[in-house]
Amino acid sequence: MTTQAAQHTQPSHQFLTFLLAEQEYGLELFRIQEICGYAPITPIPNLPPHVRGVMNLRGTVLPVVDLRMKFRLPVVGYTKFTVTVIAKIEDKTVGLLVDAVSDVLQVTEDDLRAAPDFGAAVDTRFIGGVFQTRDHLAVALNLEELLTEEELTAPDAAVA
Repeated sequence: MTTQAAQHTQPSHQFLTFLLAEQEYGLELFRIQEICGYAPITPIPNLPPHVRGVMNLRGTVLPVVDLRMKFRLPVVGYTKFTVTVIAKIEDKTVGLLVDAVSDVLQVTEDDLRAAPDFGAAVDTRFIGGVFQTRDHLAVALNLEELLTEEELTAPDAAVA
């Protein structure tokens, strides 16, 4: 009985999991505003290649980041499964292009493992940890470390 009670009181996180090149990643659910099907993106000059441009979400212009390109994964064409995850990062809203959305999972503090140490040569600041899904490990992303201020504000300056 104590074990069950401990499980119910243990802090946990809800993650939206999604796919990029058949690898599963997770974003904390409280950061997700909504999930949209792929919509046309307006390119803006002089942005990093992974910042695809901007999109209009009900009158709000948002930067759109292709996470495949950000992670230097092979570029593929967008499909009917490609979605834009609208996420909040501090006071900014951004669209994140992903291959497909998988699930929403409840992950306890004990099940969220620290990011592996790959040494100084590999930047892992954007990894908030790893957790077990039904089939394999998923990487929990830390959006504040993943996207720079320039990536989040460049479209505002270009549109103004």
